[in-house]
Amino acid sequence: MEELSVRLAGLAGSCPPPVPDRAAVAIFAGDHGVHAQRVSPWPQEVTGQMVGNFLAGGAVVNAFARQAGASVTVIDVGVAAPLPVADVDRPDGAGALHGAPEPVVPRLVNAPVRRGTQDMTVTAAMTRQEARAAVEVGIGVAGDLVDAGAGILLTGDMGIANTTPAAALIAAFTGADAAEVTGRGTGVDDPTYQHKIEVVRAALRRHDPDPADPLGVLAAVGGLEHAALAGFVLGAAARRVPVLLTG
Repeated sequence: MEELSVRLAGLAGSCPPPVPDRAAVAIFAGDHGVHAQRVSPWPQEVTGQMVGNFLAGGAVVNAFARQAGASVTVIDVGVAAPLPVADVDRPDGAGALHGAPEPVVPRLVNAPVRRGTQDMTVTAAMTRQEARAAVEVGIGVAGDLVDAGAGILLTGDMGIANTTPAAALIAAFTGADAAEVTGRGTGVDDPTYQHKIEVVRAALRRHDPDPADPLGVLAAVGGLEHAALAGFVLGAAARRVPVLLTG
């Protein structure tokens, strides 16, 4: 725990550091054009269905959040199908965090940059401007949650096929081979898994992303929720608030 306490002391500027409390989970949701390459056994509509499950409080993340007394905010940054209901139309925080003894009801923020990315094996997943806009959505959500009283932020994501661009991002930034960084996602069979690795390789060959240009990498092979998560972490860092990264 010592290393963690030192980092928290550096963030807070005090020793001993305060124990982070009033946790807030932000789940960024977006769809992926690379789904057309059959890298997932699930239909793309499941993204929106899972968002509905989050908002209804029926997902595993909701159960953990209830146990921890954390709020849950779902941000539509690029779901392909329009979602039916939103509590708010912009990321303006979770004011109920102030003094709330119970976690607030899950809420939806409508902030779509575009309705899903394009197929990264055919063209760039998004434009540089769209990637920047998604990053800025994440920065805004982090700032709003901190302003609402959150002392620690937790990351979440939802997007059918999103482990394919995630693998491409890791390969682009680390230089590792696609086979080394590509996982099975939702448990695909062996033929689909091998195909998924080749899809990641094809996207990297097409774009040859430059790791020294992180926004360009996000635009070429990333996802809208990946870009928003990057902004979310940056926004928290700017406010010196810790972020807990989920697996």
